[in-house]
Amino acid sequence: MTDRDSFAGFFRETPAFFAELAKNNTKLWFDEHRADFQTYVMTPAQLFVQAIGARLQIIAPDIIADPRVNRSLFRLNRDVRFSKDKSPYKTHLAFWFWEGGRPRMENSGFYFHIEPDSIMTGSGLYFFPKPLLAAYRQAVVHPVYGPQLAEAIAAVRSRPGYDVWGKHYKKVPAGFDPGHENSELLLYDGMTAFLEEPIPAELFSAKIVDYVYERFAHMAPIHRWVADMIARI
Repeated sequence: MTDRDSFAGFFRETPAFFAELAKNNTKLWFDEHRADFQTYVMTPAQLFVQAIGARLQIIAPDIIADPRVNRSLFRLNRDVRFSKDKSPYKTHLAFWFWEGGRPRMENSGFYFHIEPDSIMTGSGLYFFPKPLLAAYRQAVVHPVYGPQLAEAIAAVRSRPGYDVWGKHYKKVPAGFDPGHENSELLLYDGMTAFLEEPIPAELFSAKIVDYVYERFAHMAPIHRWVADMIARI
């Protein structure tokens, strides 16, 4: 069964396609398997975007879920211009659902990807461009917004397997107090909650929508804090 007009889960061939692509990462191989890519990857992926996008309205009414490539679906092609690795394709399927009026990757949102043996869910913003980084640092030391972020991080980390990343710098930036209660958060250049797991059985049925949504809901405090911080700029 390969023809669907509503989301019924991913195919077992979906992660298998990326396992084979990892072994044969060439344009020739991909061209020979382009029909499989369309059937087992793109078609269910676009239906998933619509399904999870509707569900996300519950916790993020302004979320954007757009099933086009370079919108909620990341391009499969790698940018190899400045990379020593010239493999032409990514070996995972990645999704992005965002909230805000800035360019899509400068907003907070929810992330999901499928690899051959695992999945990842995430929320927040991976990297703050300079104007957002400056606003983030001010929010970290704000008497109201700073404690709210600390509470959001604690809420996410209280669940087994969940974590928050973004720590990048070794020293507190100039002009900020190294003794501030949130000084460690001044070392971050992004703010992202994430969870990595083995591929669950739910991936191959419509239950994956509930499965992913539940994880997004657990990570929503990070998304909400980052989205609100950006909205105040």
